[in-house]
Amino acid sequence: MKLDYLSLGEKLDTDEYVICRYKVDSDLPIKTAGSRIAEEESTGTWTHPTTLSEEIFRSYGAKVVKAEDNIVDIGYPIIDFSGDIGGIPQILSIVAGNLFGLDSLKGVRLESLHLPNEIVKRYPGPQFGIDGLRNILDRPKKPLVGTIVKPKIGLPPKEFADYVYQAGSGGLTNSKDDETLVDQDFCPLADRVNAVSEKLDLLEEEGHKMIHAHNISTSTHRILEAADLALENGARQLMVDVITVGFSGLQALAEDPSINVPIHVHRTMHAAFTRDPNHGIAMSVIAGLCRIAGGDALHVGSYGAGKMNADISQELSSKKVLVNEMYVLKKVMPVSSGGLHPGVIGSLMEKSGDDVQIQAGGGVSGHPDGIKSGAMALSQAVEAAFKGIPVEKYAEQHEELQKALDKWL
Repeated sequence: MKLDYLSLGEKLDTDEYVICRYKVDSDLPIKTAGSRIAEEESTGTWTHPTTLSEEIFRSYGAKVVKAEDNIVDIGYPIIDFSGDIGGIPQILSIVAGNLFGLDSLKGVRLESLHLPNEIVKRYPGPQFGIDGLRNILDRPKKPLVGTIVKPKIGLPPKEFADYVYQAGSGGLTNSKDDETLVDQDFCPLADRVNAVSEKLDLLEEEGHKMIHAHNISTSTHRILEAADLALENGARQLMVDVITVGFSGLQALAEDPSINVPIHVHRTMHAAFTRDPNHGIAMSVIAGLCRIAGGDALHVGSYGAGKMNADISQELSSKKVLVNEMYVLKKVMPVSSGGLHPGVIGSLMEKSGDDVQIQAGGGVSGHPDGIKSGAMALSQAVEAAFKGIPVEKYAEQHEELQKALDKWL
């Protein structure tokens, strides 16, 4: 039997196939390179096994349905993903598995992933999403405005909570732990959550709604234990470093009925495989998996406005995966962070739109007059952009914003 994984020109039923697009660098003809991926990730191997029947090949083999220039589209039969146990780990093992090590490929990048509803409906999806976060914060239209407590590590619980209170007093709706802080001796999770919760209660008594995302990233078998500890101490939002914890840890939180708060998803370590434009996995693929697994907010980048390496087209693609229709799943709040300050907010919002959560760490704590003034300046910059007023003009009537612009522009 000749194993021919090419079905060029055949239109596959997207309800019956997982469709992946790959960018390929190879000395092989693009059709042949695509065939190598299809066989490696489905029924093939380097030789013809005697156990591979024509029936198995036709039922379970992947198909190359498009191969042009350096782009290959491959369809994987939905039955390859069947069963109750495999989950997202199995999805990734198929669509982003051994192919990265194939000697015949110099580089290969998974650019997009289409999952049929038959697969998506197995997952919890966001429990709150954009609308839920807006309802909690009573902020129906404007961008959410947040900070990351700085320094990343080092503050004890009381000083940490004081930072959050000052930020809320300056008008911010959100704050969060940074990705490296979880339960260190100098700032234990339970003590930190308890201290922050008291300050959030105080802010609410003063008429201001704010939530803080507490980082509970840990081993998957302990993630629910960490969540319970945070919730027992008053957590209003949880945070997970999804790449280091794993998508299954995120899913476990979203599926647990006792987790009745939004989940903020941090993407730390993603650039190890999303940054190279010719090899790895596009961030938009990660975004889609975070959405089905149950994230309510996810970092997508700063659209070129901050300190991190930016591929704006990929950031916009990630945003679309979060906010475009995906069967019945709720939309996920795109989060922008990384070197932001009031002077770049107008440029950011031109690309992000109003459905965005803007997070500034140094851009708040580095203000000449302190955290509260930094929070006020960031809030003022968002207000100016939302109203379509040039930030320099708005700053003429807002001292905090003017001082921020003087420092960073």
